[in-house]
Amino acid sequence: MDTRVTSQAAPGTAPPSALAGLKVLELGQLIAGPFAAKTLAEFGAEVIKIEPPGAGDPLRKWRMLKDGTSVWWQVQSRNKRSLALDLRDPDGQAIVRQLAAEADVLIENFRPGAMEGWGLAPDALLELNPRLIVLRISGYGQTGPYRNRPGFGVIGEAMGGLRHLTAEPDRVPVRVGVSIGDTLAALHGVIGILLALQHRHACGRGQVIDVALYEAVFNCMESLLPEYSAFGAVRGPAGSALPGIAPTNAYRCKDGGYALIAGNGDSIFRRLMVLIGRQDLAQDPMLGDNAGRVARVAELDEAIGAWTAQRTVAEVLAALDGASVPAGRIYTIADIAADPHYRARGMLQDIRLDDGSTLAVPGVVPKLSLTPGAHRRNAPALGQDTDAVLREIGLSPQQIQALKARGIVDGGPA
Repeated sequence: MDTRVTSQAAPGTAPPSALAGLKVLELGQLIAGPFAAKTLAEFGAEVIKIEPPGAGDPLRKWRMLKDGTSVWWQVQSRNKRSLALDLRDPDGQAIVRQLAAEADVLIENFRPGAMEGWGLAPDALLELNPRLIVLRISGYGQTGPYRNRPGFGVIGEAMGGLRHLTAEPDRVPVRVGVSIGDTLAALHGVIGILLALQHRHACGRGQVIDVALYEAVFNCMESLLPEYSAFGAVRGPAGSALPGIAPTNAYRCKDGGYALIAGNGDSIFRRLMVLIGRQDLAQDPMLGDNAGRVARVAELDEAIGAWTAQRTVAEVLAALDGASVPAGRIYTIADIAADPHYRARGMLQDIRLDDGSTLAVPGVVPKLSLTPGAHRRNAPALGQDTDAVLREIGLSPQQIQALKARGIVDGGPA
């Protein structure tokens, strides 16, 4: 398919792929497992997405639809193949075992026990294929007293400690606005896969990776636990400030917008104070390090806020850039879509859909100099690759048709 994406390779050639030859089975749905598989697919892995016949992955119908399909789907499932297969049926389970016997990685994000109930326990799959790497993502992990509880990303964000911090003081904590718990779990899963691949390279054996949503969030909570352990301190919500680091905040400007200013480095702080005409604060020895500034953070925020209140966001950012003080404004997606830096970095890519229309989608990160990721293939229709995948594992056209007649598989040519 023509995806109208500019790669980093020489004209007329395809860039080499870091994960070329890696075979991945994706058995999960919605966000965490599929995001992990998406990341592998962007760097060349062959990902076979197994989804239920009929409706497929619920993400196909989430949020805003174009021609009946979520535009989110075009990001989450790009570069993947779709096999519509009923995991509840013994014959469907047998097909998964055949695929797993030849796969490098299997990703699932069902509730703990689901795979075992289908006869697809990781231990059994590893007996078939000792080199298989199995990533399991769940709300609370595969062990522990909460293992059987249903867990979505928002619950993981709350239990992991993030939700408590995302609010103004004395206000109701709010969610981040995207499914950050799922995404953090997915990225931890990808890290686990890469570590397991390195181990397999050394010893030839696969293993199971257990990622819990709440643990992925908790892993990003910086100093919360040691501060509580050492001092009994429970960090509370602080709005746009970052407690214990000063000055860094969002400051209202003359035109009603906000400038985010991070003046918390020692030399950066001095430049900031000189810029706003507060040489007295720049030269104050008590403000020469972060500890002194934290003790007087309200005073510093008031001084900076008084300066920004007399200027527009654009004027503030221009002045701060000239003084080499880190600063920025709050972007909407409209700002992102119009930003030349995003475009120059390949983070805004236009793909051509099957109906001939174009759609802007995010570029691929991280950026590798020799083996960059790429959008190679549009997200598949449900069951688009069913016939091809089944033929590859040795099923005849008659066998495939019989499975379709029983509703065990779906999609592909009639």
